[in-house]
Amino acid sequence: MSDNKQNQEHTEQTENKKNVGRRDVIKSLATVPVLGAFAYGVYKKKQYDRLLSNSITDEVGMSYEEPAATPPSDLSGKPLRVGLIGYGIRGKMLAKALGFAHPTMVDEWKEGAMSNKDDKRYEEFLQQENLGIQITAVCDIFNTYEKMCAEAGANVNREGTGGTMGPMPKIFKNYKELCASPDIDAIVIAAPDHWHGPMTIEAAKNSKHVYCEKPMTWTVEETYEVRKAVKESGITFQLGHQGRQTDSYQKAKEAIEKGVLGPINLVEVTTNRNTPNGAWVYPIHKDANPGTIDWEQFIGPAPWHEFSLERFFRWRCWWDYSTGLSGDLLTHEYDAINQIMNVGIPDSAMSTGGVYFYKDGRTVPDVLHTVFEFPKQDLSLVYSATLSSQHQRGKVVMGHDAWMELGQTLTINADVESTKYADKIKKGIIDPELPIYSYIPGRKNADAVTSATEKYFAGRGLLYTYRGGKRVDTTHLHMKEWVDCIRDGREPSCNIDQGFEEAITAHMGTLSYKHNKKVFWDAENEKIIV
Repeated sequence: MSDNKQNQEHTEQTENKKNVGRRDVIKSLATVPVLGAFAYGVYKKKQYDRLLSNSITDEVGMSYEEPAATPPSDLSGKPLRVGLIGYGIRGKMLAKALGFAHPTMVDEWKEGAMSNKDDKRYEEFLQQENLGIQITAVCDIFNTYEKMCAEAGANVNREGTGGTMGPMPKIFKNYKELCASPDIDAIVIAAPDHWHGPMTIEAAKNSKHVYCEKPMTWTVEETYEVRKAVKESGITFQLGHQGRQTDSYQKAKEAIEKGVLGPINLVEVTTNRNTPNGAWVYPIHKDANPGTIDWEQFIGPAPWHEFSLERFFRWRCWWDYSTGLSGDLLTHEYDAINQIMNVGIPDSAMSTGGVYFYKDGRTVPDVLHTVFEFPKQDLSLVYSATLSSQHQRGKVVMGHDAWMELGQTLTINADVESTKYADKIKKGIIDPELPIYSYIPGRKNADAVTSATEKYFAGRGLLYTYRGGKRVDTTHLHMKEWVDCIRDGREPSCNIDQGFEEAITAHMGTLSYKHNKKVFWDAENEKIIV
């Protein structure tokens, strides 16, 4: 038999299998004795489902495998000496991601594991890779946090209260002195928004590598200055968008590159929170007072205001120190889309909203809607946020042939009017009501979260992901990437160019809100036009 004839017969057999229909299943049951009909029916149904599944899998062409474990860091050289600036809510998480947790935090994890077998925080922390880091310096303008930060840096054995501690890091009272220290190679910045730019510039001037929490800058002007300082110094810069490590986002990028969704014209991303903590009404520490807080240093480049515990601990609520919803939460959503679609800086932005629920003196809105336009890509990106409703609306990428919803998990459904999948929809092979692709990392594991805030970030893939079948802190992976790039001389995934795009995009949204008008980006002159 000729090769052409064999190939033709194979193709016909494959098509016949793909065209197996529900009527074939029913017809086959008529020839089976009654007692065996049920069992045979189950068998035929499974066979039918398997054929459909294989047919759809071939059509979509997506893999289901989780990413492999990341290669271990090279620890053959000297330890990387790191200085930590800021030990508030996020600073504690960044220190932990590097391998340094305060002993009382470890105690809390141990107690959680004893009361809940699914609470794996302590187990995962012990298993977290050693990055070859040495915390040699710390700085915080609140005395209690300053002491806690130093104690965390000394907790080299990852033990709880009463454990064996290592050398205590040097405490600096001013960030400029820390940046100038010859005993530091790299700096982690977890200060309020209005300090991100000045601290990054100071670190770059002193040739210190920088990991800076998002957003990159507080003002438009700083954005250019930070980029200039980083590029001229040659330091390794990583912006703190740990979503870059989320495996479902990487699967989303694969789907878009393979054209699974078809032409994409609309993306909707959202924020929904409904707790005081989610609206930045953070607790005020019992030790805090004018004697334990360096208020003048906190103010820095911000407008002067008399000492206020609310402003110190809840600074995100005021434009004087914050970038509001645009810089704090929109940037997470934008960076996810920029990661998977490479959208870059939008041509325009239009924002509306207001302070509609939290009448506590804040100046940043608690409801915000922003539309970014990318006409060269025939795309609109819509962001919608509220801090007074927990109704989850997700992150949805809408294509002509399919739509994709993503967070910690990812699902893709064919559009009922799809051109690409029209034939399979007509034949009943694809049901638009059911996903044609679904990715659920760690589906065999029970993921425990301990607060509403953790649940919020976990659902967006910003708390943990999976590598080699194990749950891993995304912030740890993001900081590991930064550390490895410092040693290897590579560019990290959220480098200064990605940071520039994030900052300009967020500022465009903020300026539109403040001026109540549409703003534009002049790409040729790199200038925002209000």
